[in-house]
Amino acid sequence: MLSAQSLPVIEATLPLVGERMPAIARNFYGRMFAAHPELFDGLFSRSNQKNGSQQQALAGSIAAFATHLVKSPDTTPEAMLSRIAHKHVSLDIRPEQYDVVYRYLFEAIAEELSDAITAEIAAAWTEVYWLMAHALIKLEKGLYSAAASERPLAPWIVVGKDAAGSDAVTFTLEPADDTPVTPSLPGQYVSVTVRMPDDIRQVRQYSLSAGTGSSTRVFTTRLDADGEVSPALHRDVQIGDHLILSNPCGDITLSAGDHPLVLASAGIGCTPSASILRSLADQGSTREVLVLHAESTLERWALRDQMREDVALLEAAELELWLEVPSDGDDAHDGFMSLANVTIPENASVYLCGPLPFMRSLRSQALESGVPAERIHYEVFGPDLWLASA
Repeated sequence: MLSAQSLPVIEATLPLVGERMPAIARNFYGRMFAAHPELFDGLFSRSNQKNGSQQQALAGSIAAFATHLVKSPDTTPEAMLSRIAHKHVSLDIRPEQYDVVYRYLFEAIAEELSDAITAEIAAAWTEVYWLMAHALIKLEKGLYSAAASERPLAPWIVVGKDAAGSDAVTFTLEPADDTPVTPSLPGQYVSVTVRMPDDIRQVRQYSLSAGTGSSTRVFTTRLDADGEVSPALHRDVQIGDHLILSNPCGDITLSAGDHPLVLASAGIGCTPSASILRSLADQGSTREVLVLHAESTLERWALRDQMREDVALLEAAELELWLEVPSDGDDAHDGFMSLANVTIPENASVYLCGPLPFMRSLRSQALESGVPAERIHYEVFGPDLWLASA
C-alpha cells in the first residue's frame, strides 16, 4: 500500500521520472556493472545490455508499477509482478540482491534528477522501490519453496540434439545427478546456462516444447546469428554434454477446465503452443482447440511435424497456418496472421507467443473480436518490452 504522504508526490513526479527513466536505467546499469562486473557471469545478458532491451524493460517495469500505485494505491499489479518473479526465480535471484540494485539505482536517480530531486521525492520513490521489491521477494519465496528441491539450478545431460525446421534445434536432456526434479507445466520455460568461449556463463530462457510432466526437459531454440547463446548451443553443445538448467518457471500455463483454447504463435513462439498441444494429446483431451501459427516459410516452422501430429490426435482441434512466402500445395493463408476471418470459440482462453509486434497486433484483434482481456495471455522471450512501451 502506497502511503498517503507519498501518493501525491509520486503522482506529481511520475511524468518527469517516467520521461527520464530510460536515462536512469542506463546510468544504473553502468554504475552497477562497473562495481560488480561478476554479475555478467551467469546472471545478466551481455546481448540484452548491448542492445538496450534490458534497460528498456527495467524502465518500463518501474514506471508501470508506480503508475498502478497512483491509480490503485491499495493494490499491486499482480500479473506484472508474477511474470517478473518467475523470471527472477529462473535466474536464482535472492533477496540480498535487491539491496545492491537499490544502491546503484538510487545513485542513478540522484544524478539524473539532480535538478529536481528533494528529500521528499527521494523518500517517496524509495517507498515505491521497496514496495515492488518486497512484493517480488514474497512471490519468489513462494516459488522457491514450491519446488521439489532447495537447489534451483542443477546439471542436466544432453541426450538428444535434433534439427527442427531449417534453422532450429531441439535439445532433449535428462538429470545428470540426483537433484529432485520439479515437474513442469505445459507452457513453462527453463533458464539454460551456457559457457561462452571467453569462459563467461550466459543464461537464456527457453520454453519447453515437449516432455512436460516428466523427468525429461525438451526445448527448441532458433539460431540467432546476432545473438550469443543460441550460436553456442547450435555450434558447441553435443550429446553427452552437461548444461545447467533452472527449475521450470512461467505463469502462462495450460488453464484447467474444459473451455476452448486458442493457441496463436509466430516463428519460434510456437514452442509453448507445442508443449500445450503435446500435453493435451497425451491426455486424450476433448477440449476445442484452435491452433494458429504464422511463419516466414513452411521450412522454417520448427515444430511442424510435432504440432500437426498432435492436432490430428485431438478430436476437437483445428490448425490454420499463415506463410509470408506461400508453399505450393500447402493449405495456408498468405502473409501475416489476421483474425479477421477467424471465428474464436465462445469463452475461449487465448495464448499468444511470438515477436512483440505480432502479440500486440493479435491481442488488439482478439479484444476487438470480443475476447475479454483477462482471457488473453502472452509469453515474452527475453526482457519484457511490452511494459517499456505501454
